[in-house]
Amino acid sequence: MSEERRIRFMRLLVLFDLPVGTAAQKKRYAAFRKFLIKEGYLMLQNSVYSKLLLNEAAVASALTRLQANRPSEGLVQALRVTERQFATMVCIAGKEVAHDEVDTMENFLVL
Repeated sequence: MSEERRIRFMRLLVLFDLPVGTAAQKKRYAAFRKFLIKEGYLMLQNSVYSKLLLNEAAVASALTRLQANRPSEGLVQALRVTERQFATMVCIAGKEVAHDEVDTMENFLVL
């Protein structure tokens, strides 16, 4: 397998702070959130979403789609981490929320 096609599981974390003071801003916030969910991102916190990706090429593609669908106002940031780094996350306060969706490498099948 070439280096570009090698499977190296990555996480893309999307962190955003969007204004919601007007009806139009609330609509843009909801549209961006729906876009993230449709793209397969899972909510970690209110404005923090995560997506599991196969490799750097998939990350680059996801970043392109994020840029194409970014809201006109507010702050949207993306952080790329390896699955190994993501797995070291520690819950300091509160309770970790279980998701119905599969969001681990266990039973993950690559076709």
